[in-house]
Amino acid sequence: MIGKGIAMTPGKQSFMKGAAILAAAAFITKLLGAVYKIPYQNITGNEGMFVYQQVYPLYSTLLTVATAGFPIAVSKLVSERLTRGDEEGARRVFRVTSILLSLSGILLFILLYSGAPAVAAWMGSRKLLTLPIRAVSTALLIVPVMSSIRGYFQGHQNMTPTAVSQVAEQGVRVATILILAWWFTATGAGVVYAGAGAVFGAFTGAAAGLVVLLFYWNRNRKQRKRLMRQTDRPLTSSRKEPLGKLIRQLVVLSIPISLGALVLPLFSLADSFTVANLLEAGGWSKYQAVEGKGIYDRGQPLIQFASFFATALSLSIVPAIAEAQTRGDERRTGERSALALRMTLFLGLPASLGLALVAQPTNVMLYRDAAGSEALAILALTTLFSTLAMTSSGILQGLGKVGLPARNLLIGVGVKLIGNLFWVPVLDIRGAALATVLGYATAAALNLGALRSRIGSLFRLGPAKFPLFGSVLIMGFAAWVAVRGILWWTEGWSLRLSMSAASLGGVLAGAVVYGTALLVLGVVRRRDLERVPKVGSRLVPLLERYGLLKY
Repeated sequence: MIGKGIAMTPGKQSFMKGAAILAAAAFITKLLGAVYKIPYQNITGNEGMFVYQQVYPLYSTLLTVATAGFPIAVSKLVSERLTRGDEEGARRVFRVTSILLSLSGILLFILLYSGAPAVAAWMGSRKLLTLPIRAVSTALLIVPVMSSIRGYFQGHQNMTPTAVSQVAEQGVRVATILILAWWFTATGAGVVYAGAGAVFGAFTGAAAGLVVLLFYWNRNRKQRKRLMRQTDRPLTSSRKEPLGKLIRQLVVLSIPISLGALVLPLFSLADSFTVANLLEAGGWSKYQAVEGKGIYDRGQPLIQFASFFATALSLSIVPAIAEAQTRGDERRTGERSALALRMTLFLGLPASLGLALVAQPTNVMLYRDAAGSEALAILALTTLFSTLAMTSSGILQGLGKVGLPARNLLIGVGVKLIGNLFWVPVLDIRGAALATVLGYATAAALNLGALRSRIGSLFRLGPAKFPLFGSVLIMGFAAWVAVRGILWWTEGWSLRLSMSAASLGGVLAGAVVYGTALLVLGVVRRRDLERVPKVGSRLVPLLERYGLLKY
């Protein structure tokens, strides 16, 4: 019976292949998500950036509450029933979840659409935000159903539909954002319609993702019918599980995951409800507050860029930590955890300092003027703490402490909110940036404190501690000299072209000098590189060829 149940799972993949497919899709969607805000700001200006960045975190938060944990919960329950050969039970899980999520999506749509004027007023501008909030609320009618379908496919160990639909969803969403923002701006409709068109991308993206999923669903159904004809009889449930019990299982499994996923959108949502209002409380006019919040939101894609590449490498080792923990190998668990943290530190430190040093030329390069460069320089420090918080969260989850990182991040959000209340009226958007740094630093410190009690020494730098900080300082000096030198050399150029050359030249100089210093001073060791999955085996021979590895 079990053998037949497994055979009737078209498209089933190995765990490693499925994880690789989802990882590739996550890479593409996150890259697109980090890029599009730059041209969007260039099209709509600071006011348009304000409209979009006020509304989208609200949608993300509501969506997370409604759906975040359900794909994993559905996949687990579906997989359990398929393992028992209970195909009908797996389908029932999907049907029940689809109904529940559809109802929750409809309810949230009604609440958000009808309550848009009030929510917009709380966020600082009923005039600018009511229509965009109503536009984004339409996505709540589609996305919940998508999450149940994705969970059903994942329960069949078929990750391709989820991955392809995620890429399609993000691609169509970004295209909609840029096309409609450009269209409404070019036709003179104004930032309200441009912002509404941009956030409506959540609906068009979701529709595209749903079309992809339905295509796979139809193909899967045809394959399943063929397989059923090859068996003696279709596999059905021997008894129908009580509805109440099934709903309780779904809720118990999904709520902790949803709460964990909810925390990161809350950082942005805290800014949506406080920054513009607090700027007005500090004496700014309504227009100045809107502009100021839009300028502050420029920092989001920059931080995403810096933290994305810094975290990708370090998090590649986290699954190995879970494996060592499962085997009861405490020594290897500690070594792999320390390596992940050490590599995050190696990348997070220079990324924070480097981004702070090139904040002004990068600001002009991407956004045409230098407004808010001080706030962007402060926000750059978030890179170190956000990457440490994400890596340490992954390690804690690998150690079985699933709820602890979410709790610590939630405390970080609380610190961020309190920081906004105290500092924004006094320091304007620089206060909001400082509060963000402190919020992530708090979450990272709590995570690292929990890890220290579990694995002992965290980074295990040993004698490389001072050479590491020396390498960062050398990198910072090189980047500063490169920026100053290029600005002097390009003095006759246009401002944006000169700043672009300075920004890119500073980053390149800093990266080359830092990488060389790490190797020459012996901070990065052969055994560190050899332990990095996939990357290390390629880097070691290359560095040895040029004599850059000391030992």
